[in-house]
Amino acid sequence: MLPVDLAVRLKEAGLSWKPAPGDRFAVPDRDLDEDVFVLSDMTIAVHHLPDGPVIGFNGTTEWALDDIEQSEAVWLPREDQLRNLLGGTFRGLDRTDEGYRVALDLPGGPAAVTAPTAEQAYGEALLRLIRLGTD
Repeated sequence: MLPVDLAVRLKEAGLSWKPAPGDRFAVPDRDLDEDVFVLSDMTIAVHHLPDGPVIGFNGTTEWALDDIEQSEAVWLPREDQLRNLLGGTFRGLDRTDEGYRVALDLPGGPAAVTAPTAEQAYGEALLRLIRLGTD
């Protein structure tokens, strides 16, 4: 799973999220840092209100969190979502002695990012791609 700190860096770099069922997210800085939530039409759903989208925790009578603004949540994209976000820049994923390496074809030429897990490698590669677009 993508570490929350990397997800926060992606969010801060400008990664946008259109919540969909099955998406994972965290709620950092609310004593929930270790908890991972999954959007589901039955229990955790996005409600579109006039002030913006909120994530509602339906049926959580034992928990005092009814809903949070989407901006308070941090999306934890899955490996397939990260790969799709890399789009045409993605060239491959290889296993290495250190973990995994994502190869990219960037405007300045080929590049690679290595991390302990495949999701981390994809996340770091996406972060690099986003930052290229904002420089």
